[in-house]
Amino acid sequence: MSDGSANGAHERTGLLSYTEDDHSRKIVDFADWDDEDPRNWPKSRKLTNVGIIALMAVLSPLASSMFVPGIAQIADDLNTSKETVVGATTGFVVFLGLGPLVLAPLSETFGRRKLYLVCFSVFALLQIPTALSPNVQGLIAVRSLSGFFGSVGIANGGGTISDMFHPSERAGVFGWYLLGPLLGPTLGPLLGGLITQHLGWRWVFWFLTIICTINTILGFLFLKESYAPVILEDRKHRYEESEGGKFRIANQDDRPFWTRLVSSMQRPLKILFTQPIVLTMAVWQAILFGTTYGLYTNFEGIYSGEYGFSTTQVGLVYLGPGLGFLICVWFLVPKIDTIYNHLTKKHGNEPKPEYRLPLANVGAVLLPTSLLWFAWTVQYRVHWLVTVLSLVFFGIGQITILNTVQNYYIDSFSKYAASAIAAGAVFRSIVGGIIPLFVSPLFDQVGYGWGVSVFAFLSMALSPAPLLFYYYGGFLREKFAIEL
Repeated sequence: MSDGSANGAHERTGLLSYTEDDHSRKIVDFADWDDEDPRNWPKSRKLTNVGIIALMAVLSPLASSMFVPGIAQIADDLNTSKETVVGATTGFVVFLGLGPLVLAPLSETFGRRKLYLVCFSVFALLQIPTALSPNVQGLIAVRSLSGFFGSVGIANGGGTISDMFHPSERAGVFGWYLLGPLLGPTLGPLLGGLITQHLGWRWVFWFLTIICTINTILGFLFLKESYAPVILEDRKHRYEESEGGKFRIANQDDRPFWTRLVSSMQRPLKILFTQPIVLTMAVWQAILFGTTYGLYTNFEGIYSGEYGFSTTQVGLVYLGPGLGFLICVWFLVPKIDTIYNHLTKKHGNEPKPEYRLPLANVGAVLLPTSLLWFAWTVQYRVHWLVTVLSLVFFGIGQITILNTVQNYYIDSFSKYAASAIAAGAVFRSIVGGIIPLFVSPLFDQVGYGWGVSVFAFLSMALSPAPLLFYYYGGFLREKFAIEL
């Protein structure tokens, strides 16, 4: 052990112990009061990080749907069919799901900040060849690639929030962050409709180039590294250079670098296919995202064809679910932490991830109800306001489900939260990208009533999941425990 003066010095730097471990190296870790620990950062620094990554999480889904109002214009300009142009959305959304499989575990190896900055720089640059696409093949190829790099905000946002916030305060912050991936596809068609109508479809991507570049610059200037093992690794190197000797990080993984990298790359799929709760919730999210993108890509046909809306008016329809998102984040999402803290206190101050799930039952009821409401009011051409009102409740259901599930993932796999969220994201994005290819033919065959009802019935089939996992989740986690 060190003497008193040494302890005083190391209290200032956060080195907790000079005790030599089995490897004859001194331990480096955070102290409770350590100002380099992201959970002890000032609130302003935490919220700055959240703001920058939330904007990244808005912009990539925004890009996924922003060109939807210009599909017909793109098809005419590139001499192809509208169905082929929809493939550009499919490619983008599928790679938006595949990206986290790689980018989430990489952030748990190299750190969050490097991944954010590299990937979003590439994402911003890829908007330029998209705007200049000479043919539909080039458009689909570049869009798919940009989906991969643009997924970084979605891949690592939950992990970054877990880095900085204690469980008792996490859900409220996460709710506002999660507005990004949902508001992006909602606001995209509105902005895209205005730009397409007045400037042409290529300006959609010039607009994205500008705002993505601004966000990337903000990241270089203000985004801080939040992943504790990377911060401690940097601290360890500083000690070794300034004080000499050998140091090691508490709970350090001493496996060779490439072994750790391969292990981290396998982690999301390992979580997805060995954890019944994660797999079930991933299927539910996949149905939810498939429904969302299926409806969003058909709003143009529904509201221009059935109700005679202009392109700009169709864009305003997307504000229906957007209003639901805001209502839910403002009034319901903070209750996730309230319920979690109440149940923890009630059960002897022993927190469990399952305490995040009670509010999911609200979404389990609202999703199928709102979809059936929308389906049959559109089928019978009830006043458009009644159909849009159903979308408000659909938006509330979406946010409720996604927030409770994502917080459950974070609490269950705290250190590897990014990989756990990626496990769910890959499935939902692939399904969400593929379903729009089949939704229009489905509507043509059976009509909007039964077509949308299909998604309502699928959602209804999974609606008991939150209740079942609340009571049996702990048992399943123990039974299927894995070493990550």
